Amino acid sequence: MRIWFDVLTPKQVVFFEPMMSKLRRRHEVLCTSRRYREAAALARLRGVDAEQVGRHGGADPGSKLAAGLSRARALARRAREFDPDCAVSLCSPEAARVAFGLGIKHVAFSDAPHAEAVMRLSVPLVQRLLVPWFMPKSEFTRYGIRPGLVSRYKAIDGAWTASRKPAGPRLGGRTVLVRPAEVQASYLRGRDPAGRIAAELADANPRFRVVVLARYADQARQLRASLRGRARVLQMSYDGRALLDGCDLFVGSGGTMTSEAALSGIPTISYEGSPNPTEKYLVKKKLAARERDPRRIAAMATSMMEARARCEARAAREVSRMEDPYLALCRALRSR
Repeated sequence: MRIWFDVLTPKQVVFFEPMMSKLRRRHEVLCTSRRYREAAALARLRGVDAEQVGRHGGADPGSKLAAGLSRARALARRAREFDPDCAVSLCSPEAARVAFGLGIKHVAFSDAPHAEAVMRLSVPLVQRLLVPWFMPKSEFTRYGIRPGLVSRYKAIDGAWTASRKPAGPRLGGRTVLVRPAEVQASYLRGRDPAGRIAAELADANPRFRVVVLARYADQARQLRASLRGRARVLQMSYDGRALLDGCDLFVGSGGTMTSEAALSGIPTISYEGSPNPTEKYLVKKKLAARERDPRRIAAMATSMMEARARCEARAAREVSRMEDPYLALCRALRSR
């Protein structure tokens, strides 16, 4: 079987990496990506062979549209060359359009029904949609897919991306890692408070080492200017999993690294920059705490760190009940 993966973001790189590795033992696999600094840097760091086709469109809607249309044309040419039996993605709009147009079966994963633009452009076109078990099918059928085409799997994606072997340098000391929100995503609205959170943490807890893992070069510049040395600002030339291994507290916006930290047993605070069902589940299960006020987050830091053993026990219990999402993919590949 020839299987084509379209991998767009850092989360998708590490989510699909072990699946592609296993499938290559018996099948021919093509991995495409796009020119997007975070994803490309992580793919190189982890040795994932991903062909860059097209580019990331940035924050501007017009640029997103132009990049998406151009990428779909280029992907169509590459897909015709490879002639896959099946496409696999995390709801890539371009892969969905190309697979539909060329009559290629498309299996898609999604844990992000809140990403309305991506859902509307991809979900109606896929032949099988795989979603975490705690998400109602109605979260996805409202975008136009039939309930019978939605299958659940017993896992949270972050549990499996967090289980990877870390690559790259680690943090040390009493460290708080702050991860800003995906400010260029179409579903995010309003200003991101990550800079204020980092400043409050540094000012209230001078013994802590505060590190901010920025997403974009301009975001990193702005954070360095506003923090003025109170926190170290990094960009994603690192494997986020390696950084998590060395931190005592994680503060994130509710995205992938928030899930990874919480399900690794690291004390985790979500400021819910991108409200989503997975973040709500983690908070409900007391795997993460939610707080939006930077001063309250800083005040919570020490007590959260001291609760690490309890966090680790809860996370271990939760992960032990989950299945490998690769098994869900295998079931979908076998289905008609």
